[in-house]
Amino acid sequence: MCGIVGIVGKPAREIILSGLKNLEYRGYDSAGIYLNDLAGHEYLTKAVGRIANLEEKLTPDEQGLVGIGHTRWATHGKPTVDNAHPQFDETNRFYLVHNGVIENYRELKDKYLAGVKFKSDTDTEVIVQLISKVARDEKLDAFTAFKKVLKEVRGSYAFLLIDNTEPDHIFIAKNKSPMMLGLGDGFNIIASDALSVLDQTKKFVDLQDGDVADVTKDSYKIETIDGEAVERTPHVLDIDPNAASKGTYEFYMLKEIDEQPGVMRKLSQDYLDVNGEPVLDQKIVDAVSEADRLYIYAAGTSYNAGLVGKEFFEKLTGIPTEVGLASEVGYHFPMLSKKPFFIFLTQSGETADSRVVLKEANKRGIPSLTLTNVQGSTLSREADYTILLEAGPEIAVASTKAYTAQLAVQVILAKAVGEKLGVKAAKDFPLKKQLALAAEGMQQIVDGKAKFDELASDYLIKSRNAFYIGRGIDYAVSLEGALKLKEVSYIQTEGFAAAELKHGTISLIEKGTPVIALINDPVTAELTRGNIREVESRGAHVISIVSHDLAQAGDTVVLPKIDYLMSAFLTVVPAQLLAYFASKNKGLDVDKPRNLAKSVTVE
Repeated sequence: MCGIVGIVGKPAREIILSGLKNLEYRGYDSAGIYLNDLAGHEYLTKAVGRIANLEEKLTPDEQGLVGIGHTRWATHGKPTVDNAHPQFDETNRFYLVHNGVIENYRELKDKYLAGVKFKSDTDTEVIVQLISKVARDEKLDAFTAFKKVLKEVRGSYAFLLIDNTEPDHIFIAKNKSPMMLGLGDGFNIIASDALSVLDQTKKFVDLQDGDVADVTKDSYKIETIDGEAVERTPHVLDIDPNAASKGTYEFYMLKEIDEQPGVMRKLSQDYLDVNGEPVLDQKIVDAVSEADRLYIYAAGTSYNAGLVGKEFFEKLTGIPTEVGLASEVGYHFPMLSKKPFFIFLTQSGETADSRVVLKEANKRGIPSLTLTNVQGSTLSREADYTILLEAGPEIAVASTKAYTAQLAVQVILAKAVGEKLGVKAAKDFPLKKQLALAAEGMQQIVDGKAKFDELASDYLIKSRNAFYIGRGIDYAVSLEGALKLKEVSYIQTEGFAAAELKHGTISLIEKGTPVIALINDPVTAELTRGNIREVESRGAHVISIVSHDLAQAGDTVVLPKIDYLMSAFLTVVPAQLLAYFASKNKGLDVDKPRNLAKSVTVE
């Protein structure tokens, strides 16, 4: 959520602004920057709205060799200049940016800060005011005062702090919110996402929960809050900065939809051998094979991918599989089988709700696996095992290629486990061929994207609401299709198991209501067509998306041929394209839908 960039040792202004722009996809409603030239001059500039508004307010004189910048998504207080970060204390000595939520900020404010005049409504200002008070009253240096205050703080945070009495230092702290330290030659850089500063360095230190650090241009030291030294091994993040570029695309979302065939081929190459056999860490396969029940936990799009994964695991391994919303399970833990195994699906690897579940699983000694797109992410580090999605940077808020990558990794794992357990369905399933068909079919669909541009313009952009319907795997994809359309086009869209329409929801169908029907299940195809006739008789405009083998005259979209078990790989692409074009043709910002953030790092 939000974005943080800080640097010490290089001209900071343009580097920070560039890094923040690279993080715009995370969602924000205000931005700010603090600069210090180390010669007695400091500058604080904040603006509501886009980073472009911040740039307009900056004067040529506002430069610095040290700086911190932030994009804020309002949680405590409205989007205003006063509530934007950096926040500062009443003596104008300390400047602080913060991602996360401080749970006990009111308690801290009431207990320690009576009489202090506050300029904002933020929890962040409470922390910077408290650091100032502790440093002043107890005559402590900034780093010591910072650590003392952190002992009182409950909640999630990624903090960057500057004390203008020693401005060649940036003090940092992390708990639950992501933070990376980038190492350079004569400078060091800090960011909430390494992708934002890959043009400056590829050498990073992953900070972990409880870490605090004192960073200068030539050095850094990491400690615990209690002052014990901590060693973190730097690593090189081998990602091409151009991979996070839009190139010739107007929006990242379309670029990432178009990249899906390539992701399928890469996953097949990386995780299957020439004979089509899975190539995974055998410890993972063994651990999953020993489970008597699998539990998949996720949020949003990843949850929808888990619903499809349930079909893969039960069909190919014979192991009963449950799928749960992490936000619910974290505080209402389920009754478990004797040998449970937890699987976490997450694009970012930082999803706060999933972390709550994983921490509880670790307390109970439940083995766990994270499927994530981000190497070294928190959920990856804290789980017993990790499999990377290998989808490349996903920038658009609405996830597309991470969803299909999650499908692919789940089916590869299911086949590997099924083969170990001797399940005939897994042994007989030609996964390499099916992934090749998925890649080829996806390519055919994206190559024909003009059709979905027309459908979105004709049926969706003037509609207030819409429905997706399907059965079996199609129902799981209906939920994802509905999520995509509502989040980027703001059309109220719901996904339903097709038969459930007549148990109440059909009352909402009126003349012109778009209903997108998915038909890929040979067992229930005619039943779903019956549901189509029901909504058509009430005036609905139906867009039918049908598998090659079940197609009939008059179907809107006929998909390339693929096994029903793999149908979600193809069915979801038209749903993604319809959402994209509905948003674009309404004149909306496709990549940055309102009120949403890419990585949800607070509960």
